[in-house]
Parts: sequence; C-alpha cells; structure tokens
Amino acid sequence: MNEIEIFNNKKKKSIAMLASKKNNAIDFIKNSIIDTGYTYNFTWMGTPIIQLPQDIVALQEIIWEVKPDLIIETGIAHGGSLVLSASMLALLDMSEAIELGATINPKKSKRKVLGLDIDIREHNREAIELHPMSSRIQMIQGSSIAKDVIDQVKEIAKEYSRVLVFLDSNHTHDHVLSELEAYAPLTSVGSYCVVFDTIVEDMPADMFPDRPWGPGNNPKTAVWEYLKNHSEFEIDKDMQNKLMITVAQDGYLKRI
Repeated sequence: MNEIEIFNNKKKKSIAMLASKKNNAIDFIKNSIIDTGYTYNFTWMGTPIIQLPQDIVALQEIIWEVKPDLIIETGIAHGGSLVLSASMLALLDMSEAIELGATINPKKSKRKVLGLDIDIREHNREAIELHPMSSRIQMIQGSSIAKDVIDQVKEIAKEYSRVLVFLDSNHTHDHVLSELEAYAPLTSVGSYCVVFDTIVEDMPADMFPDRPWGPGNNPKTAVWEYLKNHSEFEIDKDMQNKLMITVAQDGYLKRI
C-alpha cells in the first residue's frame, strides 16, 4: 500500500467513526442558527452565499468530481451559490485548457449554471449580472415547480451531457417532492442531486414560526418519500458523516 492509499484508508476509517457524532453536530447547527444566524456570515467571491462552510466545501468536491457541464439550482437569494458553481465551472475550463495546452476565452464556456427562483430581487439580479462569473450564469424567474419553468429547464438540459442538481428553494415537503420529481431525473449517472435544509426535520418545532415548513414537513421527509420509488439514487452517507456539520443530512443523493 502506497502513501496515498494509506492516507485514504485512514480517512475512510475516520469518516466511519464520525457517524456516531451526528447529534453533537445537530446541536451545534440548532444553537448557531437560532442564536446568531450563522449561515449569513459567509460570502463566495464577495457574494452572500447563506450556507455552512462545510457544505460549501462539499459542493466544491462534488463539482470537481462530477465535472458537470450544467448545474441546475433552485433558489437564488443573493446569488452566492450561483457564483460558487460558476467559479468552479470556470476552474474546470481552466484545468482542461492547461491539460490540453489550449488557449481559452474566459468569458466563453460550454458549461453553465442555471438558477431558478420565484422572485429574483432586482438588486440581487443586478449584483449577479455584474459579477465576473456572470457569463456562466443564466437565471429564470418563476416557480421551480411550474410547468412552464420545468419545460424550459428540460429543454435547456437537452444540450448538456453531465448534469448536477441543487435544490434549495421552498422547503415544504410537497414543494421539494415536486422539485425532485421534476429535476432529479435530469441528474446524470454518477452525479448528484443535493437537497438542502433537510436539517429542518431535526430542529425544534417552534424554530420556524413564520414558515410553512417544520418537523414532519420538510426536505428530508420529501427525500425519504422520493427514495421509496427511486432506487437509482442513494444517500451518500460518507459525505454527510465526514462533514458532520451540514444542513443536508440525507440530502446528498448520488445517482447510481
């Protein structure tokens, strides 16, 4: 066994051990979100991303592993996740050019991130469109579960061969289940459909008094329901175990 194999073997053992620490991680998330709005503290390339740092690292790992040419994201907010995805696509373009010894136009790419949101605030749209990564970003305003929006996304996806999906909009069971039915089938084999904020299932019932979601009605319950009839997806337990602190427990779905 060489040094790299020894390192990877130790990592696998460590990840397996971390599974038992899940409750400690949930307690941290519960306390940090309630008391401090922790996820609002971070930006990606200057744009608010509203994600835990661990999940940001996970997305980077997944994008590098999958090497998608299309990333579909529901939920835009300030646009930080779109910028993260676009910047990773730019790095994939650069890496390919380096390997091939080719020259590229940094503003032109065969890769794209497609963002959907029912309400793209004008100041957020403007900031996204002015960002250096904007040439790889396309936005559609409308409900992610509306037929016309779904049809637009499917038509766009026909032009791409390696698709990655992130779901992070309305967090009710019915909405997320509808998103899964619409967009998970677009996920390429070996790629992921990542469902965010499944952690709602593990939070106190009174944590979201002004929201329609909560324990029993959230992204995790939608994932569980979807997986009953979709054996082509499996939960990547290694991902959530090694992250420990993640809003996407049972939400890292890999297509097999």
